[in-house]
Amino acid sequence: MRDGLYYATQFREKKLSVTEWIDAQTQQVKKLNPELNAFVDWDAEAAKKEYEAKGAENGPFFGLPIPLKMLGQDKAGMKSTSGSRLFKENRATSTDNFVKGLERLGFIPLGKTNAPEFGFKNISDPTIYGPARNPWNLDYSPGGSSGGAAAAVASGLFPIAGASDGGGSIRIPASFSGLIGLKPTRGSMPVGPNGWRGWQGASINFALTISMRDTETLFYHLRGTEQAAPYQAPKVEWAHRSAAKKKILKIAFLTESPVGTTVSAEAVKAIRDATTFLEQQGHEVTEIPYPVNRRQLIESYYLMNGAETAAMFEEIQQGFKRTLIKSDMELMTWGIYQYGLRLPASQYTRSLQLWDQAAYKMEQLFESYDLLLTPTTADSAPKIEAELQSDQIRKDLAQAESLSVLQLQDLVYNMFEKSLAITPFTQLANLTGQPAISLPTHVTESGLPLGIQFMASKGREDLLFQVGKLFEQEEKFVLPKYYRKS
Repeated sequence: MRDGLYYATQFREKKLSVTEWIDAQTQQVKKLNPELNAFVDWDAEAAKKEYEAKGAENGPFFGLPIPLKMLGQDKAGMKSTSGSRLFKENRATSTDNFVKGLERLGFIPLGKTNAPEFGFKNISDPTIYGPARNPWNLDYSPGGSSGGAAAAVASGLFPIAGASDGGGSIRIPASFSGLIGLKPTRGSMPVGPNGWRGWQGASINFALTISMRDTETLFYHLRGTEQAAPYQAPKVEWAHRSAAKKKILKIAFLTESPVGTTVSAEAVKAIRDATTFLEQQGHEVTEIPYPVNRRQLIESYYLMNGAETAAMFEEIQQGFKRTLIKSDMELMTWGIYQYGLRLPASQYTRSLQLWDQAAYKMEQLFESYDLLLTPTTADSAPKIEAELQSDQIRKDLAQAESLSVLQLQDLVYNMFEKSLAITPFTQLANLTGQPAISLPTHVTESGLPLGIQFMASKGREDLLFQVGKLFEQEEKFVLPKYYRKS
């Protein structure tokens, strides 16, 4: 397979020229991007000049260009807008530690991919850029918030793209676009120097990939401990090469939505097919009820979004030396911001305690089971024009500044209700800090991909890699056509 490590070998052995490959991909981007809208910034000449001046670090991904997400992945000199009109022409003045980590592995940052304003959506349609589209069917979304990254990979343009996940933003586009999407354990990836907590540890950087060897190699070469980082991943599996592969995995599974919404027949079938396959391979599979409190956790997640957004905009106002107003941002962002302004600190603290309680319950579950299997998403990708908010909700958002905190709490929940119904399974791993991976094992009758998700105990990515490689080796993956065997 022509994955990232394949190209790195070609570059290292001088069978391919990095600069010539960049030129070829530039022509492909010019051809495909007008329809996909995957890339919202592209500067091939800057990438080539930097490579010619500095070369690439002799890491496992030597010389491989990688797109960065237009949200939280800064490379000095490249655009950094967070999908917001407030920062439409902003460029990063420094390179963050995650991108430095990519460069140490040999990657060459090239281009910025589409993402919704400040990453609040599970689709990617920011006002300043317009919607990213799914290469499987251009009428559908590739997901969000790493939607542009998913489109860039699923279209065959790049085998790996930088992505991040604060509530499913790697795994949702992986499910919708037929890719591999790992959300690592909280505290395992490089953070800083400008931001350290990332939605109180819920958000983490990684990538979208097409092979388990790329996923595993990227994880183990990026993983590390930063002394200044507020969150540190457990080292239960630090010496990964000596970790014993479990012959029989104990796997719990469920298909019920954590918020009581409908789970499609296709998503249930994807899980049933996966459990049948796992049992045929000799693993123990047990169906369980949803293990933690449901709506309460989602409400605590939205509460965190509000509080963190209010803090973010306070800092932005100080930089701009003016008060931010409704026309500075999209209505969804305005509503979340107004909610955050009215939240008492005591309520925010209690919400984070709920996360810790859920993490404890999940770790108790993983004392009995190695993995938890769920659908990644309750259905395949929504159409670009899908109505995920009503006119009444938009009207209420427009007057959010006049609402009480309880009214805003209901408004924010209702604002996300339709989109949450499609993607209710991913947020748990962000709140508990545990790792989770979406695997591309199913295609619906309508021809759209749909992923399955495995969660594991903190620090046990090795178990996710083990089960992922099992599905891959037994040819259970259904990748985009550009990566399939002929």
